[in-house]
Amino acid sequence: MSIPEHEVEFSAVRAQGPGGQNVNKVSSAVHLRFDIRASTLPARVKDRLLAWPDQRVSKDGVVVIKAQSARTQEQNKAEAWARLAELVALASHIPRPRRATKPTQGAKLRRLRGKAVRAEVKAGRGKVSV
Repeated sequence: MSIPEHEVEFSAVRAQGPGGQNVNKVSSAVHLRFDIRASTLPARVKDRLLAWPDQRVSKDGVVVIKAQSARTQEQNKAEAWARLAELVALASHIPRPRRATKPTQGAKLRRLRGKAVRAEVKAGRGKVSV
């Protein structure tokens, strides 16, 4: 599922962490903002994203992703795009419903026989009466 570029807003910010003077001078980190409600995503994907238990999704329905691991702004933009695409892909995947199953008769018998064997072993550990 692709996201049109006009729905995503980028802003350059200064990165945190080590890097010497470069970190203090250059705004190489990137904030990506994506408004879920105003997007062209299908309704079911929007609903799943809005209900997503993730700190990147705000209460207003805006996804905020900060990428700052690379030295250049272009690489950080690409990383932010990749993370957003991964988030949308996860939300668009609908897991198959689990079908309840029952153990077979043979499986029940094997389990009960195993329990009986263990019970015998433990009973044999008791006091010996003469």
